[in-house]
Amino acid sequence: MIVAVIGTGVYVVNAQEDDSKPASVSKPSSPDDDTVTAAADEPDPEPTYTEVDADSFTIKLRTTEKQCFGSAGCNVTVEPELTYLGVSEDINPDAVYDITYEIRGDESGPVIETAELSNQASLNYSESAISTASPGAKVSVKITRVTERGY
Repeated sequence: MIVAVIGTGVYVVNAQEDDSKPASVSKPSSPDDDTVTAAADEPDPEPTYTEVDADSFTIKLRTTEKQCFGSAGCNVTVEPELTYLGVSEDINPDAVYDITYEIRGDESGPVIETAELSNQASLNYSESAISTASPGAKVSVKITRVTERGY
């Protein structure tokens, strides 16, 4: 039977045919020692993460409040609903991403807002209050930019 202890680089061989013979010990050549030691000393590689950009998400608006004034239009409060199109574990957990989006449909023009994504899944944002020109005005949203802040 052969038993190998690779961590120390020592091999022990037991003689099975004759119990009166002592077990012999041999030491491997030095290149094998270097190979074993070098493999154990290598650090784990740094993890790699997916690059996040505007195409990495879909966005919709959820209406939280709406008050209309006949044909004069409506005051509407909306908040973003973002969906990441990949696996959230592929996003750098130490990075903070600013996701800038543009809301269209306000009677004064586009409204630009920014949400903050951190810890791979924590989204912070502010509700947006807009006024539409008519009750039937369409409100839409589009992500315009995603930037990563240092960590």
